[in-house]
Amino acid sequence: MKPNASWQSGLGLLALRLFAAYEFFESGLEKWKGENWFADIHNQFPFPISLLPDSLNWQMAMFAELALPVLLVVGLAARLSALGLMIVTWVAWVSVHAGAGYNVCDNGYKMALIYLVVLFPILLQGAGGFSLDALVKKYVLKK
Repeated sequence: MKPNASWQSGLGLLALRLFAAYEFFESGLEKWKGENWFADIHNQFPFPISLLPDSLNWQMAMFAELALPVLLVVGLAARLSALGLMIVTWVAWVSVHAGAGYNVCDNGYKMALIYLVVLFPILLQGAGGFSLDALVKKYVLKK
């Protein structure tokens, strides 16, 4: 950790990373084990995502939800991982949840909003002191 960065900040970012990683990895596992239902909502995907075949969108979403959480857990390329998961969340919000209102019970956008709020500090601040990103910066880049 940087001398001026507090361990509390690092711990807070670690908690956000672990929460987001668990939530997205679980969703990725559901896609891996399940059937592709993206064909049913493909016409609701935003541009340019809508230009891609639903099977490719399914594979990309599944890959992002399985690989990027692993990077978040170890804190490697955390900003890029957060951005990728924010894009997945945005597509889900627009395609599935936006028209259903806020309430989770109505399949609304509440959880998508929570995920974006959780990922936003990681996008802005990085993984924090308890991460491989911090070790790379300290020992490899010598900063």
